Amino acid sequence: MHGVKRVKHTPEQLAAKKVKEQAKIAEYVALSDEVLAKKAANDWSLEAFELTTRMLQINPEFYTVWNYRRNILLKGIFPASSPAEINDRLTDDLNMTTAALKIHPKVYWIWNHRRWCLENVPDGPSPDDVNGWRKKNWDREMFVVDKMLDADSRNFHAWSYRRYVLAGMPVSRPETAELAYTKRKIEANFSNFSAWHQRTKLLASLWASGKLDYAKSKEDEFELVRDAMYTDPNDQSVWIYHRWLMGEGDDARVLEREIGIVQELLDEQPDSKWCMESLVYYKRMQLRKHAEAVDAERLTEECRHLLRELVLLDPARRARYEEIEKQL
Repeated sequence: MHGVKRVKHTPEQLAAKKVKEQAKIAEYVALSDEVLAKKAANDWSLEAFELTTRMLQINPEFYTVWNYRRNILLKGIFPASSPAEINDRLTDDLNMTTAALKIHPKVYWIWNHRRWCLENVPDGPSPDDVNGWRKKNWDREMFVVDKMLDADSRNFHAWSYRRYVLAGMPVSRPETAELAYTKRKIEANFSNFSAWHQRTKLLASLWASGKLDYAKSKEDEFELVRDAMYTDPNDQSVWIYHRWLMGEGDDARVLEREIGIVQELLDEQPDSKWCMESLVYYKRMQLRKHAEAVDAERLTEECRHLLRELVLLDPARRARYEEIEKQL
């Protein structure tokens, strides 16, 4: 790496390092063999459980061991435990995976085990508080996932898990609060595709339920995405969201307006591939949806011109652009 001084090791140091690495490998293989042998023997003991902990701390992608660990809990530990003890055990596992995620934030099997833990939290602790343990654990998950997204706002595993937690919380979080959260993440980084995607899910739900004024909020979204387009016209996630907002292009007025805005941006950024692609996409939409109200010959020629410019700008996708031109 640049700027990092290379340390020259002596032959003795290299030999010692090799011995140490070989010892670690031998230790790992022995542990793996022991865990798998206990699994094959249907060993549901606490000793086996603790071995899985050691194994997963070394290799959290060993999904077979995660499955074995859950079977130990279900078949060996839970049957002999009270609800409070089960809750404590699952809380320990959630804490263990929180520590693991700090080192391995994109390992699917860790996130998957957290889901399993949440789904197995017992009701309690008293008849007057039937969701006490469950609510506490699920509420804590929102805190954990917030922290994970603070560390990496584009971690799609964390965003997927966030949607899972929101859907499963015993006391629902208002969708408008989540909408505000995605806006904060987007304004912090317009390239956050996962936040844009989360926003599509929320808006679709809010519009379908009538909880959000469709016309006004959609105009607000156009303003938000327009700011993003002008900030970074080469960001794919912004253009994908813009197309989602446009939908099927049934509103001729909005379609014409957005084409004009994209054209203005292209005039400022003449080498913007996404501006060109979007203009072709929306002009073709005009030809399909509003042919009687537009100059079809002019639009077709404009699309051809843009596609030929795209071939020069983006030769790797030449065949795609030429195929679109044939369809005009």
